[in-house]
Amino acid sequence: MNKAYAEQLSIDLEQQGYSTAGAIEEADLIVINTCVVRQSAENRVLHKLESLVSLKRSRPDMILALSGCIVDTDVTDLKRRFPHVDLFLKPGESAELLKLAGSRISVEGYRVVCRRYSPTAFITIIEGCDNFCSYCIVPYRRGREKSRSLQEIEAQIETLTEKGVKEITLLGQNVDSYGHDLPGSPDLADLLQELNTVEGLMRIRFLTSHPKDMTLKLLRSVASLDKVCESISLPVQAGDDRILQLMGRGYTVRSYYELIGIIRDSIPDVAISTDVIVGFPGESEQQFKGTLNLLADIRFDTVHVAAYSPRPGTQAATVFEDKLPLHEKRRRLQEVEELQKDIATEINARLVGSSVEVLVDGRKGERWYGRTRTGKLVFFDDNIDRTGQLVVVDVRKTSAWSLQGELKPERI
Repeated sequence: MNKAYAEQLSIDLEQQGYSTAGAIEEADLIVINTCVVRQSAENRVLHKLESLVSLKRSRPDMILALSGCIVDTDVTDLKRRFPHVDLFLKPGESAELLKLAGSRISVEGYRVVCRRYSPTAFITIIEGCDNFCSYCIVPYRRGREKSRSLQEIEAQIETLTEKGVKEITLLGQNVDSYGHDLPGSPDLADLLQELNTVEGLMRIRFLTSHPKDMTLKLLRSVASLDKVCESISLPVQAGDDRILQLMGRGYTVRSYYELIGIIRDSIPDVAISTDVIVGFPGESEQQFKGTLNLLADIRFDTVHVAAYSPRPGTQAATVFEDKLPLHEKRRRLQEVEELQKDIATEINARLVGSSVEVLVDGRKGERWYGRTRTGKLVFFDDNIDRTGQLVVVDVRKTSAWSLQGELKPERI
């Protein structure tokens, strides 16, 4: 969602005459867009802010703005700690920044920036979250759920496809909750049905889903709509019922297993990713082993793992005592990573000798790269610009993280 915000802000600034600076020291405007879902992310933000003190002092006319989840309703403390910051923008806000930025553009220096759009784009369809998981800061910083209208979303996507965007990812802290607060209560399945008709759009993805809110109607839509990719993000967070209860997740290990079975029965060749938190307050070694066993049984295509980090103001940080040493959290995190590396290596190895459809995102070094419908990263060689094209690649080699192959002569 931060990527979606940053991309839209870049578009808005470019329409005012700004362009990307070659280096941060040359910038007339710097926006630090923040995430504080973990302490490590917040630490990077604070370090960056401190590193910009001397630059702001030497160039006082430069605009320095801070946005995202680090900006709470009360910014008194932030203003005290970082007086060199000009603007503090709550998540999703940009009007004040655009007004100030526009006032700094001289008529003589004004120019229209012609942007080349990426083949892929992120589209926020619902902001905020009503779940209040005990470890999560999001509802306190982004507020309760608020959906955008179907018409507004569709109009934005139609504009993007006219500019060359071929794939969109629909975003929400809990994307499955989309529409419940809108007139008529349309849901995510309804939105997918509508967007599947947009001319020029080739692929549709969505994330992140909550296990307690995924419906059979949504799964049927994924299975039947040709533009919706066979890829599901379904965070499990832990493999123990007591830990899930303390997290406030609203489901059990058994119900999660049952949902995975329904998904795989409904969507052939689906790729499923998940999120895991290790070292939650009170998590015993046996409970952690429950998470490892779940990962080994289900065999996800991708696992995003993080060590528990207390977030001030959340229930987990206020009520539960975080006794587990950092080195133990890191050990558990490493065990998950090593297990998943083996699983992903085996899953991807099955694709050797097969042909996969790839939407080309761009170039890294000397190789073109893109993703399959199931989200697999693919690299291949070619001397023609393939950006934005759908191509077929014969897979010759795989690893846990990507596929490598040769381009077939014919294109889809």
